[in-house]
Amino acid sequence: MSKRRVIPGFGLSLGFTLCYLSLLILIPLAALFLKAAGLGWQEWWRLLGSARVLAAARLTFGASACAAALSAILGLPVTWVLVRYRFPGRRLMDAMIDLPFALPTAVAGITLTTIYAPNGWVGAWLLKLGIKGAYSPVGVFIALTFIGFPFVVRTLQPVLEDFAKDTEEAAATLGAGRWLTVRRVVFPMMVPALITGFTLAFARALGEYGSVIFISGNLPMKTEILPLLIVSQLEQFNVPAAAVIASAMLVVSFMLLLSINLLQRWLDWQKS
Repeated sequence: MSKRRVIPGFGLSLGFTLCYLSLLILIPLAALFLKAAGLGWQEWWRLLGSARVLAAARLTFGASACAAALSAILGLPVTWVLVRYRFPGRRLMDAMIDLPFALPTAVAGITLTTIYAPNGWVGAWLLKLGIKGAYSPVGVFIALTFIGFPFVVRTLQPVLEDFAKDTEEAAATLGAGRWLTVRRVVFPMMVPALITGFTLAFARALGEYGSVIFISGNLPMKTEILPLLIVSQLEQFNVPAAAVIASAMLVVSFMLLLSINLLQRWLDWQKS
């Protein structure tokens, strides 16, 4: 007698899942690495060690990490306000959080460029402070923060909504002040979700292209990001070089995301 499974059609579902993942993820990634493998290791090191690729990598990973960190720092108080307080315009503010999800990246890039350009509303004010918004690494940072911020808020929101207020009230009855309650009760509960939101924002920023190419200025060695460098290699019909850069970017991104996930698992284990 065959063992009765909880989920009917497990074999069919598993086969469909593997087929779906293979067609959309595994096979394209395998083709990418096979294309890159056509070049020898010396060519790999020559391409990846070039000054232009290294400059683009520093800007891409550095700006993505900084943008994700800022999104995590700002996302926590924004989520707290949306969940814990009721005020006029709250629903509108909550809907505006999802605007980067719905807005085409090219439209976002043009809009941010218009605002942060030297003659823009905010850009002119920043220029007086000696900060160049658009057409600089700062512009790349602004665009990546814009597209990554919703990931942090939407990750924290359900966790904070499920958090019982009785825990905070119990801490208050035991003599804990507001700052101590936040630091010892609320914040530790939010850390795993905060790391998840940071990871999602970081991963999203690494592959961003549409919004960055308008506001960055695309200056080689200064404001050029890795996705743009890959596209420029493809436009020159240098497919192997583009495959090498994409493969290296994929490996480094995977290692960084794996490290962050391992850190999150370790924090969960420490809590338990």
